[in-house]
Amino acid sequence: MTQKDVLRPTDAEAIRLAKTLLRSARHGALAAIEPETGHPLATRVGLATDVDGTPIILISGLAAHTPALLADARCSLLVGETGKGDPLAHARMTLWCRAGKVARDAPEQERVARRYLYRNPKARLYAGLGDFAFFRLEIERASLNGGFGKAFALTRDDLLVGGPVTEALAAGEQRAVDHMNEDHLEAIALYAGHFGGNRQDLAWTISGIDPDGMDLICGDAVQRVFFPEPLTDAAQLRPALVAMARTAREATAAPPPREDA
Repeated sequence: MTQKDVLRPTDAEAIRLAKTLLRSARHGALAAIEPETGHPLATRVGLATDVDGTPIILISGLAAHTPALLADARCSLLVGETGKGDPLAHARMTLWCRAGKVARDAPEQERVARRYLYRNPKARLYAGLGDFAFFRLEIERASLNGGFGKAFALTRDDLLVGGPVTEALAAGEQRAVDHMNEDHLEAIALYAGHFGGNRQDLAWTISGIDPDGMDLICGDAVQRVFFPEPLTDAAQLRPALVAMARTAREATAAPPPREDA
């Protein structure tokens, strides 16, 4: 039996799980290539995603993996949280990437920094230091292990979102996130409770919005919430958020089903 024989056909459920693992990750295991020896060099990194889904890391020039990435951009990133029981029974995903340093004067620097620091607020203590820099890990392909007997091969297109809607949402994301976090915390709590299956009495806020959905945070907890349908136009964002709040509010107000129903 070959590796290809154990792979399942990639379907919508697998893609959704893969995007959930990536979008909800606050850290990951990064493997680079040590220039002097050619050996893999693994380390833990803080993590966020750009609007299109590309992983973002913030690393110091003093760290061994920074010159490794600058010498050879090839790297891999492992994401996925463990829980109770066998750690190998929990979903995880390995991404094959090429790392690209984001220059401080690059047009995307402000957006990348904002999204990373929303997800990792404690990094504000050192993000502005001269030896730290953001890197985008451009995805080439991925391997998803959803648990025993659930292996999938995914492409770049399976994980990323692009096109005009992504660019338009990126341009207005800061205003939308600030507006929701300042004026609509009750709605965000409803999203976390109804669509995310989490306690809605916690102080959830939005850390990012993209065409597929939004990322909610509460302390160290991260919750991925997908829109009922992916957005194809930035003008659909507000109606989608209003409709989701209404749906969650109505579900919360509905009486529990009778036991004999």
